[in-house]
Amino acid sequence: MNFGIIRYVLGMVVDLEGILLLFPCLVALIYHEKEGYSFFLVAVVCLILGTISIIKKPKHKEFYSKEGFVIVALSWVVLSIFGALPMFLCGDIEKYIDALFETVSGFTTTGASISENVELFSNSTNFWRCFTHWIGGMGVLVFILAITPLNSGYNMHIMRAESPGPSVSKIVPKVKDTAKILYKIYFTMTVLQFFCLIIAGMPVYDSICTAVGTAGTGGFGIKADSMASYNAAIQVIVTIFMILFGVNFNVYYILLKTKEKKLAFKIEEVKVYFLIIFLAIALITINVCNNVKNITYTIRHTAFQVGSIITTTGFATKDFNTWPQLSRAILVLIMFIGACAGSTGGGMKVSRILILIKSAKTELNYFMHPRCVKTIKMDKKVVEKDQVRDVHAFFVTYVLIFIVSLLIISLDNFDAVTNFTSVAATFNNIGPGLNVVGPTGNFAQFSVLSKIVLMLDMLAGRLEIYPMLLLFMPKAWRRN
Repeated sequence: MNFGIIRYVLGMVVDLEGILLLFPCLVALIYHEKEGYSFFLVAVVCLILGTISIIKKPKHKEFYSKEGFVIVALSWVVLSIFGALPMFLCGDIEKYIDALFETVSGFTTTGASISENVELFSNSTNFWRCFTHWIGGMGVLVFILAITPLNSGYNMHIMRAESPGPSVSKIVPKVKDTAKILYKIYFTMTVLQFFCLIIAGMPVYDSICTAVGTAGTGGFGIKADSMASYNAAIQVIVTIFMILFGVNFNVYYILLKTKEKKLAFKIEEVKVYFLIIFLAIALITINVCNNVKNITYTIRHTAFQVGSIITTTGFATKDFNTWPQLSRAILVLIMFIGACAGSTGGGMKVSRILILIKSAKTELNYFMHPRCVKTIKMDKKVVEKDQVRDVHAFFVTYVLIFIVSLLIISLDNFDAVTNFTSVAATFNNIGPGLNVVGPTGNFAQFSVLSKIVLMLDMLAGRLEIYPMLLLFMPKAWRRN
């Protein structure tokens, strides 16, 4: 293990967080809030500690998958530990474990909250909560790769560990240039949504918080009713952008930069993603709507909730906890599917689901025709056996972690639906579940043990499981 490079990168991460903490300080200045002092204090501490860590450069700058995964996992843990301090110190959240839960939920773009009424928080705290979504959406280390001169030959190990999906490909030959392109698209789409919300009549502060929260597919709202009190135009804009941020960002690069723009509309994962959204909206609308006159109203709210759940954003315009059982079951199913690989969305990813289905079909064909050689294809390209094996291993690990988490939080004696959907909502980085943790509920009632388990689930879900698991393997920490 190259501890020098780990210390060096973590120093850069802490330094960057110190700079980012100055943004809520600015919000506090605008609104004349004393909570800004807490953010400024933690920002200074982060800048000092980060600077001390990077003064001495590592002797060996080479690092491999093991170091890359550990760097990513530790970075997200450190980000959360320091990011929780201002909300605790200023008194907006009384218990540090709750502040940590809120911060982990923010950085992992989960949106699960311990607050009964977020409107009681200061503007600076609410901004920081939403801003953590934007920071975590594309990945803080992807941003660092775009602006720092780390050894480009090894950067892919970090990008692979932090980027969501069964496989990570470079848009252009250099990882640094790929990171820059991703952030340019991310930033541009965020700004575009911000201006659309302003035009639709949303206040500036609300527009900033909503835009950064949507971009990261996070879901922290600044209103007690999430997005329900905003007008129909705003809800439609948020619906559209939630779904757009759930698309693989490679698609946007193809549309903007390459001559063969038609390829963007032929990507199998994206077509299935939109098909699932359409079918879910249609089925839930039929199940929920009892009056033909209310069809437009029902479609708007159904589309919002389907877009929110499948992209794992977590905003809400309606309490879907009160919907019929079929509608609730559909929402739970798309919780697990999630968005596209290479997007800011969570869940298992549509591409993994497709590979699993095609793999099962191939096995059935093998039983019928043992001598027939069948390959799995995506976008007319053969999926390598190593990738299929990785998807199978991911699925098994995913199920095992889900079961263990479910058993542990069941010690709190909540009902089965609450237990199941609380794990599903955190592990898939969605936010709200059903019953106690529904759109109008929160996670405050869980025990400290359950909150720790759910925080680990959030981190594991955002980092695609393996980086977090590697932290608990003694062999990973042996010196090279």
